[in-house]
Amino acid sequence: MAEMYIGHLAVEKGYSDATVEAYARDLHQFESYLQQHGGTLDAPQDVTRHMVQGFLADLHRLRMNKTSMGRKLSALRGLFRYLAKKKFITVIPTDGLRNPKTDTRHPRALNVDQTFAVLDERKQQTAESTRHRGHAREQLTRDLALAELLYGSGLRISEALDLDIADIDPASGVVRVMGKGSKERMVPLSDTAKTALQAWLRQREALDASGREPALFLGARGGRLNRRQAARIIEDLCKRVGLPQAVSPHGLRHSFATHLLEAGADMRSVQELLGHARLTTTQRYTHLNLARLVEVYDKAHPKAARSGEKKKP
Repeated sequence: MAEMYIGHLAVEKGYSDATVEAYARDLHQFESYLQQHGGTLDAPQDVTRHMVQGFLADLHRLRMNKTSMGRKLSALRGLFRYLAKKKFITVIPTDGLRNPKTDTRHPRALNVDQTFAVLDERKQQTAESTRHRGHAREQLTRDLALAELLYGSGLRISEALDLDIADIDPASGVVRVMGKGSKERMVPLSDTAKTALQAWLRQREALDASGREPALFLGARGGRLNRRQAARIIEDLCKRVGLPQAVSPHGLRHSFATHLLEAGADMRSVQELLGHARLTTTQRYTHLNLARLVEVYDKAHPKAARSGEKKKP
């Protein structure tokens, strides 16, 4: 039953590979729990609400964070609604169960100076890369192109890594991106991203041993660069410039959106650039802007109360 639903998500719903894999892991974990308690998803009509609640309680005892618990419940909710639609069950055991209430979390973003420090560090390394042997020079050029693309165009890391050479023409100033739900959008390239991508395309063939790999970004062995490798690239950049916090590839996307809004871009335009289906998703960044404004006000305005200062009578 679970395999049928996973196939439905991949083929009919068009979910990304990462999302499908996450749902498959969640359902496999629930199946393991059921087997320990005498149940199975092969007999979904016997799965009760009490079993689902027991599964969630188990996750809580394992101290799983609420966001992950909510995703697993969403996976189960989707599965049982699908099975009900297909007439495999008449009672949906997840009905009435709410996702655990999570604390409001705002995206972590770099400020402009930090972002430029990260990108300038890689530019400096690339400029000095003539001293490197083997594929080190090509990899440095690739790293800069990836970082510039994530920040300059605000792509999700999955979108950047899924790009093929045919999807991008730096001279045109735009990149064709396949976003969530197989929705295509055209995203502009920054001038520095165009330059970095052109440099990478000139050197890319040195890593493409077969000459047949369509992926834009390649790993050291010539295959498509994966998420773990991309995360290490960005983490390494941040460490080199001494940033106090860890930043993921997604952090550059957050920085892109935050800096646009701080510069006065309208919310709808940023929504289109990010590929968000709902405006409420984009509105998370307004909380960051408000917090920044309050911070600036507290530090600069003569009437603002300073921390540690006593108010005058």
